[in-house]
Amino acid sequence: MTQKYLKLDASDVLGTAEKLHEEGYRMVQICGVTKNGYSELLYSFDKDHDLVNYKVDVPFGTSVMSITPVYWAAFVYENEIHDLFGIDFMDSKLDYKGNFFRMSAVTPWKGKDHEEGA
Repeated sequence: MTQKYLKLDASDVLGTAEKLHEEGYRMVQICGVTKNGYSELLYSFDKDHDLVNYKVDVPFGTSVMSITPVYWAAFVYENEIHDLFGIDFMDSKLDYKGNFFRMSAVTPWKGKDHEEGA
């Protein structure tokens, strides 16, 4: 099994997903982590035990194109990330509009250095 980590610009997420889908890759997961002033998304895809990971830096307040038109199951990850990190996914095929989870705090993993409206 091989594994690669590549940087990807947020504007290239959907195009990269389309290319990987055409090449026969399956989506494995999307996860997020909060950094100082932004979130980092990690998109993972697999084909024949070849795992490719794309790191995408998403500044607070920035949107990302949804990959649900290509990988339907991404709606789970994207809605979870929206609720926990506050990242909006444009053109999602199933958007819970912030109601995927019931939480006591809005976007609890967004980061303490972010102020609403800033």
